[in-house]
Amino acid sequence: MIVLSWVVAIGLLTLLFTNMLDNKRNPNQNLSTQLLDNGGKEVVLQSSTHGHYVASGKINGKPVVFLVDTGASFVSVPERVADKVGLKKGNPLTASTANGNVTVYSTVLERISLGDIALYNVKADINPHMDSEEILLGMSFLRNLSVTHKDGKLSIRQ
Repeated sequence: MIVLSWVVAIGLLTLLFTNMLDNKRNPNQNLSTQLLDNGGKEVVLQSSTHGHYVASGKINGKPVVFLVDTGASFVSVPERVADKVGLKKGNPLTASTANGNVTVYSTVLERISLGDIALYNVKADINPHMDSEEILLGMSFLRNLSVTHKDGKLSIRQ
């Protein structure tokens, strides 16, 4: 009985600390959207402990995790995530990355959303070389929005 109690206690502590680490990596798991006076919408992201903006969102109604990347021309989806959300590979393209040139595949996101901010028919690429499951939220999404960075917060307005 004592051994079982220790196993349960260790299991609960593991769950607790895993949840705490997830919240530090992605402090924007439950986004709220503010309605603006002009009828627009605003989502405010908190920076992670590493200074990045990571947030939960959706592609074609399926939950995903985004990493905001203003240096990326397009939304870039890791291939295994693309398979999970049902994206189809289009034409091969060459993309320039920090690790050199790689082949990616064009695709179109029927709907991409961050909080209640949603855009339709957004150009993206499927990248079979990405190890992470985080989607780079690039300029093909962000260029249609107003983005402001101040005091560790990123405000995105539609």
